[in-house]
Amino acid sequence: MMDGDITLASPRFAPSMADRPLRIALLSYRSQPTVGGQGVYVDYLSRALSELGHSVDVISGPPYPELSAATVRLIRLPSLDLYAQPHNGHRALRPRHLISGTDTYEYFGHLSGKFVEPYTFGQRAFAFLKARQADYDVVFDNQTLAEGVLRIQDRLALPLVTMIHHPITRDRRLALDAAPSWKHRLLVRRWYAFHRMQLRVARRLEVITCPSESARRDIVGEFGVSADKIRAIPLGVDQEAFRPMSGVDRSPRRLISTASADTPLKGLPVLIKAYKDLLSAFPDLELVIIGRLREGAAKDMIDRLGLGGRIQFRSGLSRQALAEEFNRATIAVTPSLYEGFGLPAAEAMSCGAPVIVSDGGALPEVAGDAGVVVPRGDASALADAIADLLNDPRKRQEIGDACLARAEDQFDWRAVAPAYEALLRHAIAAAC
Repeated sequence: MMDGDITLASPRFAPSMADRPLRIALLSYRSQPTVGGQGVYVDYLSRALSELGHSVDVISGPPYPELSAATVRLIRLPSLDLYAQPHNGHRALRPRHLISGTDTYEYFGHLSGKFVEPYTFGQRAFAFLKARQADYDVVFDNQTLAEGVLRIQDRLALPLVTMIHHPITRDRRLALDAAPSWKHRLLVRRWYAFHRMQLRVARRLEVITCPSESARRDIVGEFGVSADKIRAIPLGVDQEAFRPMSGVDRSPRRLISTASADTPLKGLPVLIKAYKDLLSAFPDLELVIIGRLREGAAKDMIDRLGLGGRIQFRSGLSRQALAEEFNRATIAVTPSLYEGFGLPAAEAMSCGAPVIVSDGGALPEVAGDAGVVVPRGDASALADAIADLLNDPRKRQEIGDACLARAEDQFDWRAVAPAYEALLRHAIAAAC
């Protein structure tokens, strides 16, 4: 196996002899793809499992997913959806909510600055499946890691597989390091208080998957989970949508990056600083960021460097439109300080774009020997790597070709989905 390749078979998780179609409940506490990569993952996974012949119900809280497979059913578990309120939910409480302990906890927990959606979704998911447990063979939880979901495993005796994209302790640590004052650090600690629940739950789970060997090591180290409970399976890419497109020309001077949220984890200020440094040598260089410009460190840096008129932010794109953006880009950059996988890099690679990634988390696993890897948080190294490719069209083409070949080999859902199926069957066999 070449360095960086991802194994899709494991003797520990061999499928059972039974090969009948499975009835799968796929849990996800918030799943809209524009909110983050987990919403994209829910769509990809549910469709891939459905195409293998399984019955898949996506059970989600708001904001709800956009599911591309007509054969996948969406079951909505409504919440108070406080973050969607124009007043941030502060005036959302109604007398009927006090009848429900879950609704009451959601409102007052949110009011106090806690992120309570995983906990409250877990409560609702347990209640739903308790009434419907005969309808499903196995439950797949997309990183809710809530006590209610653990009760599905322990009390309902439904086989449970849990996806942990990466340990939330990494996000918390980076957010604390970036906090500008002790008051901000208090707010960060309050927001991430749910990490203690995730730690407790993760240690009691029987079957866990994650998207990379890097994430697997970090889950063991950060959460204290036994390594033999965790199976690393890479994420796939919709290669019908993300592919080289005839008639779409690459710009000679355009960078693209994806940042669904301005969090320290994504390293967007590092790219902005590198971009500023490159403009003297490449005054026509464009930077397109897929996402919304929000208040935060990136916006502050853009304002401070006077780049407000130079950087383009684009959001709400369809999958087809996003693929076209990757096809137009000269170079795709993922500057994250940490990633459990790095789906945008894999999508860009599937479009034949040359990629530059940081060495944060699993990104070197995604890029493999095809892409360019630079030290995380190092704007100068990133600028040098970008300049090197801008000055060498032949090298850009070679890297783009290598990225495409790797994506087609490693990130095709037709190869990835059977590994998930094997893991689901293993969980069922282990629960018997």
